[in-house]
Amino acid sequence: MMQSIEQFFPKLSTPSKVVIVTHQKPDGDAMGSSLGLYHFLIQLSHQVTVISPTNWANFLDWMPTANSVLNFEQKENVCKQIIADADFIFCLDFNVLHRTKHVAVHIENSNAIKILIDHHQEPQVSAFNYGISNTAKSSTCEMVYDFIVDSGYQHLINIDIATCLYTGTMTDTGSFRFPSATASVHAMIAYFKSIGLQHTPIHEHIYDNFLEGRLRFIGFVLTNRMEVLYQYNTAIMYVYKQDLQRYDIKTGDTEGLVNYLLTIEGIKFGAIVIDRNEERKWSFRSKGNFDVNTFARLHFEGGGHFNASGGRSDESVDETVQKFKQILKQYEQALQ
Repeated sequence: MMQSIEQFFPKLSTPSKVVIVTHQKPDGDAMGSSLGLYHFLIQLSHQVTVISPTNWANFLDWMPTANSVLNFEQKENVCKQIIADADFIFCLDFNVLHRTKHVAVHIENSNAIKILIDHHQEPQVSAFNYGISNTAKSSTCEMVYDFIVDSGYQHLINIDIATCLYTGTMTDTGSFRFPSATASVHAMIAYFKSIGLQHTPIHEHIYDNFLEGRLRFIGFVLTNRMEVLYQYNTAIMYVYKQDLQRYDIKTGDTEGLVNYLLTIEGIKFGAIVIDRNEERKWSFRSKGNFDVNTFARLHFEGGGHFNASGGRSDESVDETVQKFKQILKQYEQALQ
């Protein structure tokens, strides 16, 4: 049974070999929480390695020490050995091990103590020795901040930590506009500002750092790949592989695209499916009381949060879109 995170605190004072792992295709919260924790733990003389199961978006490369993160798919043998030798493995921003793709089996087989810090629903508690799962939290970055403060080390929070944790909190709260941006979030940001954090460059790095092709791609898919289903207060977007190739779209370039759908007046449910090499990836967003976490779990092998979740399909884009439209009929009342 997973013990509380507080019971792990005494172990922080003993320098150890630590691995930090996050989910595949890490976003701002995954990378921010991992690097924020890294910059904290090295101050306690731990030997720390951050491992990503896959590559990540280029717009995250500016983050402090992002160049030290190991891509498991690129350095598999090195990563496997580091995981095997670890004393502690921190698992950040994912609720079940399979979200780490090919890393999952090596985490399972490791004798290391495993610690979960996450805010997604239905965690795989049997996989972790210690941890905290709190869906009320805005982000894993906010939870790493709590971890540092609650363990008695707030004085170790420096600009590198603040930069990383601000980044993930900002991206996971939609620049602080989602309901998850609670008073505690703003109190944390105020503390970061009080120690000298400059927030404007962070926003510019994340939101003003794309190539021209991405903007043209967005214009193309909004014009040619969007359907608005007003009878269900739903908008859907579908992106084919040839669309990605035409505009040379890279990892991270489709980030946030689904949110455009919710800007349409009256739309409560937005969904986008993107044709990836091995599968079709869904992203779901909603307003109000429509639960896309349950929707994703029931129909598209996914999950996440109440108003933001993801899923997948082995069907073609056209087939999975047709399936989505058929399923949508049973939710007509819920979406009124």
